[in-house]
Amino acid sequence: MLKATLTLKLKEWRGQRWLRSQAARQQLLTNGLVLMLHRIVEDEDEAALPHRNELCVAASTFDRFLGWLASEFDCVALTDLLEQPAGGKQPRVALTFDDGWEDNARLALPLLQKHQLTASVFVTTDFPGNSTTFWWESIGERLFNLNCPTQDPVLLQALADAGMPVPEGVRRAGLCPQQRSFHLQHYLASLKTLSDDTLISLAALAASGQPQAMDWPAIRQLEQSGHFRFGAHGASHALLDRLSPQELSRELDHSLAALAREVRQPLPIYCYPNGNYNAEVQAALRQRHIPWALSTRPGLVTGTADPLGIPRICLSQRAAARPGLLGWRIRMGAKAGRNP
Repeated sequence: MLKATLTLKLKEWRGQRWLRSQAARQQLLTNGLVLMLHRIVEDEDEAALPHRNELCVAASTFDRFLGWLASEFDCVALTDLLEQPAGGKQPRVALTFDDGWEDNARLALPLLQKHQLTASVFVTTDFPGNSTTFWWESIGERLFNLNCPTQDPVLLQALADAGMPVPEGVRRAGLCPQQRSFHLQHYLASLKTLSDDTLISLAALAASGQPQAMDWPAIRQLEQSGHFRFGAHGASHALLDRLSPQELSRELDHSLAALAREVRQPLPIYCYPNGNYNAEVQAALRQRHIPWALSTRPGLVTGTADPLGIPRICLSQRAAARPGLLGWRIRMGAKAGRNP
């Protein structure tokens, strides 16, 4: 634990130093930055737990972060950045949210209004208006809230039957929350090897019954506010590079049609669920005249970037709370982009 803390502090120091350097200034002025978020939640300590850190930012942290971001960057619409990644006296940045969580409307909108900023949300179009749940949230939170190793035997048995028995580090209620969350983070990552159908079935066993996604009326309200625009992030959140050609066509067409039906100005941008894509997925998007698509690959948006593989930098709770860590992520992403 001490080693991890020291490593984090070193990354933060290096990131702060890089952000203040002339090299960083030049790199950020000549390339665009797209930030990737998912959820805005209420509690800072809960957002910082390892299994939530990458997907959650606390509202109070996001408030402070937006103030910092507006002072250091020119915050622009995503389409404007993709058309012109660089230009002006300040580096350009665009905010994106994946999935379409209900807390984007409840907690993110007031903060974007306060700071007079905009963002793009990429909606998994089968989820609005029903109780369909995101598997990592439903399974993760059900397991994290186990009070004893034998609680919820149906879910535990189903996971074991799927070849993914829950490890002791997750089931041991006596461990501190940080330790259990650390084990859970790695366990949830391992579940991505299961089929989409299996994950949907497991999520149904773990679901609380509460909607996780915004409904379509809320999405239309957010669009009317002028602070959000919306794009497609799959229909079922299936990993597109795993699908047959027929399944891929259905997934793309269903999600694009739903968005065109429900919002006034859908973005001409696709967002790959989990960042998964291949040449066949890109070809299918070209056939549908989609000019841009967002990946989860870290990096900056250059003038020569693959328009159907736009890189982004993930904004975690830690990186939002300590911009030096965000600087570290940007620096490492920029290096990876130069050396694929």
